[in-house]
Amino acid sequence: MENFFLEIPSLDRKQDALDYLEENIKYGSDLNGIGSIDKWLEGISYEEWLLEQKKRENSEYVSKINRCLSKTFFVVRKNDNRIVGMINIRYNISNEMLKKGVSHIGYGIRPNERNKGYAKIALYLGLLEEQKLCEEKVLLECTTDNIASNKIIKALGGKLEATKLDPNDNMMTNYYYFNVNKTVKKYFKQYDTKIESHH
Repeated sequence: MENFFLEIPSLDRKQDALDYLEENIKYGSDLNGIGSIDKWLEGISYEEWLLEQKKRENSEYVSKINRCLSKTFFVVRKNDNRIVGMINIRYNISNEMLKKGVSHIGYGIRPNERNKGYAKIALYLGLLEEQKLCEEKVLLECTTDNIASNKIIKALGGKLEATKLDPNDNMMTNYYYFNVNKTVKKYFKQYDTKIESHH
């Protein structure tokens, strides 16, 4: 049986992280849940990116740069220690930011590991993380034309709240809300055997 866990990015994972990024670029994939690791391509080092991730957990720092608190994780398959995805957890989001379409969870699975059910596991792991951070209601968004992502969100109990134009990219977007505790409780049996307790 395959098992998965969330891992805090570290120096040891530098080459694995680069491989993950390069694979997404090779396939022309949307980069979701990566915590801006693609800035690596614009000249910042992996080490600088790691430092920025730590800063994003500091309230004072994020308010200065007009962002919300966040944590980025690698989604790792235990069996072969491979990064199969990335997830960005945002929390303590102000109402003002929520109105602007800032969502709580962004996630992605590397192209050659898709269509294996991993996205659902990643989303469940993200919801567990939000639960640890005492978030009770979380917002997820995805474009209306992203059929797979809409299906995944609905499959884990996301309730469609609104469909509107995203001001950030001018795309028609669906906004879903999750009752975190309810969802975690409902899908616990389904996913508990697939996840490892790490980090």
